[in-house]
Amino acid sequence: MALGISTAVRNALADAFTARVDAGAGAGVLEVRTGGKPASPNDAATGTLLASFTLADPAYAAAANGVAALDATPVLTTTGLAAGTAGWFRVKDSAGNTVGDGTAGGSGSGADMIWDNPVIAVGQTLNITAGSVTQPVGG
Repeated sequence: MALGISTAVRNALADAFTARVDAGAGAGVLEVRTGGKPASPNDAATGTLLASFTLADPAYAAAANGVAALDATPVLTTTGLAAGTAGWFRVKDSAGNTVGDGTAGGSGSGADMIWDNPVIAVGQTLNITAGSVTQPVGG
């Protein structure tokens, strides 16, 4: 049986994650890579680094109902560093410490982060217009 948790605890867990993204002297970073994500965020990054976004500081709003929304106003923009298909992303704090990983894909993929076009080219402009961290209710 899965553990059910209250909204207050869900918010605290989501906020703890986002506080780690904001740790350090500057803004956190989101890296987009090819292939499948490693088994654990503790494992070395795999795949080709396609793009790197500098996040807002703070990167997320306070959690509500277990969801912390990414601050994407203004839109987070970067350019493609290499050519390939986005398969996963890694979020790091400003000191380069890994906070977490997620899947990346196109519309309908069911990935953690959706791209309008997950096929990235060198020099291509890339935008993040929305994102979130969700702490599920459990069972």
